[in-house]
Amino acid sequence: MDVRAARDHDQDQLQQLTEGAKRALRQQLRGLRQALPEAAAAARSQRIVAQLSQHPRILAARRVALFWPILDRREIDLRPLDRLLRTRGATLYYPYMRTADAGDVETGFRVTASADDLVIFAQRFAQPPTSAKTAERADIDVVVVPALAATVEGHRLGYGSGFYDATLPDVCPPAYSIVVVHDFQLLLELPRELHDRACDEVVTD
Repeated sequence: MDVRAARDHDQDQLQQLTEGAKRALRQQLRGLRQALPEAAAAARSQRIVAQLSQHPRILAARRVALFWPILDRREIDLRPLDRLLRTRGATLYYPYMRTADAGDVETGFRVTASADDLVIFAQRFAQPPTSAKTAERADIDVVVVPALAATVEGHRLGYGSGFYDATLPDVCPPAYSIVVVHDFQLLLELPRELHDRACDEVVTD
C-alpha cells in the first residue's frame, strides 16, 4: 500500500469511527432528552426564551431565524419567543428542506407573516410554504439553532441530516448563530467532521 492509499485508508477509518461515535451519542442524548417530563422541559424552555429575549444580539436584530419545536422530542420550545419578536416588529424566518426534481435536497430559510404559515412536511418539522420568500445572505441578523448536544465552543450534534451544516454557511456571516440546548446537553467535546459547522454562541437553561 503506497503512502497516499494508506492515508486515504486511515481517513476512511477515522470517518467511520467518528460517524459511529455520533450515532451512539445521538441515541444516548435522544433518550436523555425524551426522559424529561413535559413540565420540566417546558420550564427549561422558558428559561432559555427569557435569556434569548434579552440577548443583545436579538434585541438589536430586525430579522431572526427560529425553529418550530417538535414537542414530543422535547425540543426547546421557542413559540413564546416567536410571539414576542413579532410584537417587537421583527421579521421571522424558518428553515425549510425540500427535494428538487433532480433528487437534490434544497435547504434554506423562508420568511413567515405569522406562525400560522408553517406547515408540517415529511421531515416532521414545520416549514414555511414554498411560496414564501427565501432568505439570501444578509437577510437574517440572528439564527437560533437546535441541537442534541453542543460544546462551549459552539460545535453541535444535530439529528444527522446535515441541515444546519449545509445551510448556516449561506447566511453566516453576517448572521450571528446561537445554538440552544438543555444544560445536560452541554458537553466538553463532540466528535467532529470537516463539514461540521460551529455556531457563534451557546445558550442553555
